[in-house]
Amino acid sequence: MGPVLLTAAVVVAVFVVRAAVVEMRHPGSALVRWSLLRDARTLRTGAFVAGPLAVVGWVRAGAEGLVWGLLVAALVAYAVSKLRAE
Repeated sequence: MGPVLLTAAVVVAVFVVRAAVVEMRHPGSALVRWSLLRDARTLRTGAFVAGPLAVVGWVRAGAEGLVWGLLVAALVAYAVSKLRAE
């Protein structure tokens, strides 16, 4: 399970570092970038996607599938928040 967790941690770290770099260039932009955590519709969409993906991932691949299912759900929530912002 080590490589799966490491890959997921790298993906999350990329998003956090990217947000930090943009925040340094444009103060206040992180508030907008992470506004998905305050949007109820985005969080519901992420939870709706996370449920089935986490279950299927757990059944098919154990904890590794669960990690990938949750990561995909987080990326879907991020994409939904970007679509709503436009």
